[in-house]
Formats: sequence, C-alpha cells, structure tokens
Amino acid sequence: MNISTEFRKGILFIRLAGSLNEKTVPILDEEVTSLIKQNEIRNIVFNLKELDSIDQKGIKFLLYNYNLCNTYKGQSLICNIGNRNVYSKLKQSKIFKYLFETNDELSAINKIEF
Repeated sequence: MNISTEFRKGILFIRLAGSLNEKTVPILDEEVTSLIKQNEIRNIVFNLKELDSIDQKGIKFLLYNYNLCNTYKGQSLICNIGNRNVYSKLKQSKIFKYLFETNDELSAINKIEF
C-alpha cells in the first residue's frame, strides 16, 4: 500500500495505490485518520486511481473517515476509481449513498461546498 497525501485549498487529498484491506487499514488509520483527527480536517478526497483491490475492512475505513468529516461539518468524496473490481465492490456496498463519486480531483474540488 502506497499512500500519498496533499493538503490543498482546505481539502486533504489521499491518493491510494495497492490494496486497501485488513492488512493495510491499520497503516492508513495511523497515517490518515490520526491526521484528520489531530487537525480536525473537514474535507477529504480519496483518489483511488491506483487502487488494485479493496475488501470489507477497506470499505469500512472509507465510511469511518466519511463519518469523521461529518463530525467536523465537512465532506468526503471518492474520485478516479480505476479498477473495475474496486468499483464493483464499492457499488455493492452502497457506499455511494454516503460518499459522492467524481471523475477526478478537480471535479471533487468543485463539488465541495465551503
């Protein structure tokens, strides 16, 4: 799992590559969730362009961080889903009821209300 973060225009961009699963979620919790909590970051965008796979634990991670953003009166979005299997699992989980999906980071910026 490779994680890249960038804070720009009041939004934390989290770019994930590899697998988001039971083994990698603790790493993300340590690096990402703690960063969101410590800085009370309101808006996050998960860029999943290079994500190869996701399991139920990974989906729960995304939902947990969505709820965290809601606590701070912000938004959480997903963009650039590059893998069909990842998209299929996300769709089956009904996560799109909560996290809005955009094509790219620019679209996500435009969707977030400040």
